[in-house]
Amino acid sequence: MGSDRPADEAFRLLSDEIRLDILRAVALAQHEVSGAAVAAPSFSDIYERVDVDNTSKLSYHLGELTGTFLRKHDGGYAFTHAGERVVRFVLAENHRRPAEFGRIDAAGNCLFCGAARLQATLEGQFFMIRCGACDRPAFSYRVTPAQVRAHEEGDLVEAVRGEQAGDFLKMRQGVCPDCAGRLETEVRAIDEAPEYEGLPASFGTFSECQECLRCLGVPLTHAAVYHPESVAFHWEHGVDILGTGVWEFHRYLREGRWTDERVDDDPETYRVDLRRDDASLRLFLDGSAAVTRTERIQRRDHGGGDG
Repeated sequence: MGSDRPADEAFRLLSDEIRLDILRAVALAQHEVSGAAVAAPSFSDIYERVDVDNTSKLSYHLGELTGTFLRKHDGGYAFTHAGERVVRFVLAENHRRPAEFGRIDAAGNCLFCGAARLQATLEGQFFMIRCGACDRPAFSYRVTPAQVRAHEEGDLVEAVRGEQAGDFLKMRQGVCPDCAGRLETEVRAIDEAPEYEGLPASFGTFSECQECLRCLGVPLTHAAVYHPESVAFHWEHGVDILGTGVWEFHRYLREGRWTDERVDDDPETYRVDLRRDDASLRLFLDGSAAVTRTERIQRRDHGGGDG
């Protein structure tokens, strides 16, 4: 439950330090209470935690916050969705610039030139992986100041691996990983995107949230690999898809072990083949990159494992 205030009025409420202190106080009070129940500190609890001149002033500021960032609950105050999001952002200090870090060596191969010289850097608000040979970007993802602050060197790479895997699982369900709004995905030919010139793939997925407008594009093979059948197939062959960075999938594409093609126009149908050792997983996808069926294929003419 929230208010109908427009965004400019809602954010204007946060321009007072006392109101931010109130939100922090509610968060700390909730943190101190164990169990699944929603903690709702009372007026007196909040008064003891906030540096405010008198109860009348606290009552005024609570009244301003209630309906937009706070709600009445069991005789106390709890967060609305907006309040929950804002206070976590404030506590994590994600309004600050992320700390700089040097180049971090990352496993994997460049999607364009194939060199195994990937390095992670911070570019603006993005965790960027570039090729040390051709300097083209291999992968980029958002990163928060708190995330950079909490992890060092390779630990940060691991943190990004985990976050992007969780995001891709949500996206496969058509859920935006940022706002949980409706995500729409379509398959496009790679040659429609000049920035992907030289990519060893024919098709890519392009996703856009209909609410917050977040966009993301990856090769069709990389999107298909998060299907449960693929996760199980690769696990059986020693590969943890959910523990692998998207940029680490590139070598399978370059080596021809992962392939894609359009197999039908009516209805629009694509096929992705994912090969491991002497077996293959074949996935059929529609025009929105949803997997419609899968097939496992056992090859007989293999010449040994392929790593």
